[in-house]
Amino acid sequence: MKTRQDIAVFLLRIALASGFLSAVASRLNLWGTHSSGWKNFVSYTAEVNSFFPSSWAPTLAVLSTTAELIIGILLLTGYQVRTTSLAASVLTFLFGTAMSISFGCKEALDYSVFVFSAGAFLLSTFPRYLWSLDQFSHE
Repeated sequence: MKTRQDIAVFLLRIALASGFLSAVASRLNLWGTHSSGWKNFVSYTAEVNSFFPSSWAPTLAVLSTTAELIIGILLLTGYQVRTTSLAASVLTFLFGTAMSISFGCKEALDYSVFVFSAGAFLLSTFPRYLWSLDQFSHE
């Protein structure tokens, strides 16, 4: 693989990891005054998933946050990148679809949710991941 492509794959992995971890940090008030907070996130989860009973929102919020935290950490460290990035693609595609059902497609497009999903899917297609735990485990 060419060096520029290796760098691009690395940067895509780190950008995706950062996106997931930043969202989790915001929900947990780790961004200070710029945080959304847990209560706001649970409310937003109910809005995004308007086709489910609102009583499901807290459970969906915990499940999605847990998944995003795990995906973010695994991508950041470069462990099981192919599987993790595929999971990231599916998760964000489901999120974008839920947003589109509940709000129309404009919000999902404005927030580039499908671009994020496609980037994660693209990441899952590469044969190797330099500067990752996967690289060291295959050598």
